[in-house]
Amino acid sequence: MDTTEVIKNWINKKSEVLDLGCGNGEILKILRNDLDVTALGVEIDNHKINECIKSGINVIQQNIDEGLTNFGNKSFDVVIMSQTIQVLKDPKKALLEVTRIGNESIVTIPNFGFWMTRTNLLLSGKMPVTGTLPKKWYETDNIHLCTIKDFENLCEECSINIIEKRFFNDRGHESFLTNSVPNFFAALAMYKISK
Repeated sequence: MDTTEVIKNWINKKSEVLDLGCGNGEILKILRNDLDVTALGVEIDNHKINECIKSGINVIQQNIDEGLTNFGNKSFDVVIMSQTIQVLKDPKKALLEVTRIGNESIVTIPNFGFWMTRTNLLLSGKMPVTGTLPKKWYETDNIHLCTIKDFENLCEECSINIIEKRFFNDRGHESFLTNSVPNFFAALAMYKISK
């Protein structure tokens, strides 16, 4: 099962869904078509906003780092942050905000503890370039990389409940290894959380 299928399985039909850092709106488009959700995206990039609009996705331009006070407490059934938290200036604040805004939240992170990332760093002595971290260090949007253990510790520190978690390898699939030793074998982690 790929990450989009997991997200679909974690969201009920006709839910109200907010996607922070929605990109071109692809996830929201799938959820709208398959689950009849009421979808709203938040994006900062003008080009991606235009792609959302062309796909009929409701989207607002907003810098998540500047706050999300325009959204009330528990105003959405589900808030999604897919590979967005690590590009924000204050991931802890963002995590607290998504759990404030949504009854449940889905957060996906690239795992800096993935064995290929570790090996690449060890052997080359340079910041790794991988499938989940595809840009060179000076081109990347990522400013707060973390491991699965780091993220789970932050959730614990913030009294955020991890309802469910799934781990994927560099090909986007779950496996015995990703589930047995996720901090080493998972390239990507997905969490369903709530406060």
